[in-house]
Amino acid sequence: MSRERLWQRLARTTSNEVEAALQLEPLDENGFVALLSGAAIPYLEALAQRAEAITRQRFGRTVQLYAPLYLSNECVNRCTYCGFSQELEIPRVTLSVDAVKGEADHLYAEGFRHLLLVAGESPKAVSLDYLVSVAHALRPRFSSLSIEVGTFKAEGYQRLVSAGIDGLTLYQETYQPDAYRTVHLAGPKHDYQRRLEAIELGGLAGFRALGIGALLGLAPWQLEAFALGQQGRKLSLKYWKSRIAVSFPRIRDNAGGQLVSHPVSDRALFQMICAMRLYLPDAELVLSTREPATLRDHLVGVGITRMSAGSRTNPGGYSAHRDSGEQFAIEDTRSASEVAEALLDRGFEPVWKDFDRSFIGSYTDSEVA
Repeated sequence: MSRERLWQRLARTTSNEVEAALQLEPLDENGFVALLSGAAIPYLEALAQRAEAITRQRFGRTVQLYAPLYLSNECVNRCTYCGFSQELEIPRVTLSVDAVKGEADHLYAEGFRHLLLVAGESPKAVSLDYLVSVAHALRPRFSSLSIEVGTFKAEGYQRLVSAGIDGLTLYQETYQPDAYRTVHLAGPKHDYQRRLEAIELGGLAGFRALGIGALLGLAPWQLEAFALGQQGRKLSLKYWKSRIAVSFPRIRDNAGGQLVSHPVSDRALFQMICAMRLYLPDAELVLSTREPATLRDHLVGVGITRMSAGSRTNPGGYSAHRDSGEQFAIEDTRSASEVAEALLDRGFEPVWKDFDRSFIGSYTDSEVA
């Protein structure tokens, strides 16, 4: 659907169409548009009740906790919203495998068994060989390892899957090509189509989980939410063996200095997450420490089923307290134990690992001894 056509449909949505969408199961494309429209604002309470019921039905009262582990802030891309952008004069660090293990030891002691390995896009610093070595070092102790790094070809992703990395997270950042060009100035990430197609290479490679997201604030949120939902549905149908996860990061303070050209209010974020739950009922919906504690607590159970906790966004930030540049500033500064305690107080069960390797029967500690 063209952007102009989507805007027209959003503007012309009536209250009757919103009421009809709230009754649909499953929600179709027209209903999704209706729930993203301004006409849906008076129905946010009813929308939240539907989203909460579906979340409870699919996920119970569990919330998965994970920790991002930053491997490197070296990057060849120039992205105006990112603290790792190539032209910035920040202390650049790529952790050795031993240093990565030290960070992981700290997170293991806090209870985490699911790690998201994060790095800037730097083929020399964060190569396939490096990532495979990191996976071999961490896999015996952690039930799940995901990556959020630069893109690779299909053969590279297959190699990472074989090494025991089971999740791929790859944000398009914005689904509006004109906005995309203005914020991705140079580097491999400048290629919009290459970025868009890379997540499908991950599906072909066999990652057990595929994570997508838009960096909210670069373009109108309704356009981003619609495109994000469409990509999520496409992936869930085409790569049905992979679980889909959808994230909703809003731009925060960063050394890149990108201004928020399209601010996303708390109400808009709430509406987007609830509508996404109805449109993608089986997807994990993720909210990171970019968001404040009160808002994160409120959205748990309504739609959010996975959260980061106690995060640091610079290499060495957990154990070494290294003075390295961070990717962005966090809002929820609670420790992992404090986040878990808040969940328990609200009647939710924090789950520290994504899944157990014994279910796939492929990996044993002896394989990587």
